Amino acid sequence: MTAVLFDFSGTLFRVESTEAWLRAVLEEAGADLPEEELAATARALEAAGALPGGAPPERVPEEMAPVWRIRDESAEAHRAAYTGLSRQVTLPDPGLHDALYDRHMTPAAWAPYPDALAVLSGLREAGVAVGVVSNIGWDLRPVFRAHGLDRFVDTYVLSYEYGVQKPHPRLFAAACEALGVDPGAALMVGDDRLADGGAAALGCTVHFVDHLPATERPDGLRPVLELVGRSRELGTR
Repeated sequence: MTAVLFDFSGTLFRVESTEAWLRAVLEEAGADLPEEELAATARALEAAGALPGGAPPERVPEEMAPVWRIRDESAEAHRAAYTGLSRQVTLPDPGLHDALYDRHMTPAAWAPYPDALAVLSGLREAGVAVGVVSNIGWDLRPVFRAHGLDRFVDTYVLSYEYGVQKPHPRLFAAACEALGVDPGAALMVGDDRLADGGAAALGCTVHFVDHLPATERPDGLRPVLELVGRSRELGTR
């Protein structure tokens, strides 16, 4: 293996909790909700699946199904899908729905998994190229820069910039081409069996991690270094 491709949300980074997300937006807007009402509203937003990178919706309203299916193919569809889910929940001010969406695109809303730095730096030291392949509707590069991880990433392939979403092979192919590697020499690491598993169709090896809170997954990425190291040992025999 000479390259590793990583998914973003649930793989390298974890989004803040729905309650923290809501609380931050309310504070920024100067809005106030009693604690019990805030907690209940956060639970309703989580059930609606309104936080990108958070829990999936328990139910997608029928009228939103078309845009939900293509949500990662454009910035417009992504915003429409998630603000549409958010609007299933009553907030103190209708403008807060867009404010919530805007908040999730800020570096403050995201934190790297505890072992992300060690794994990415280990790959860099080993001379392994790194790409990020994400189904997303906005530019995540500032998140990597703010958390000091951008220096370890050689290319970003973001679905909204290509107009297709994983598991479409075009995204994995574009990443491999940008890194100058054959797909057979690349490892795709992600948390979605369907979306990230699409890399296997090109010949990439695929490794899955669990989409868990960071406190529950302190070292879920470390096997990546072992997989790469083992493949290189086999390649020299």
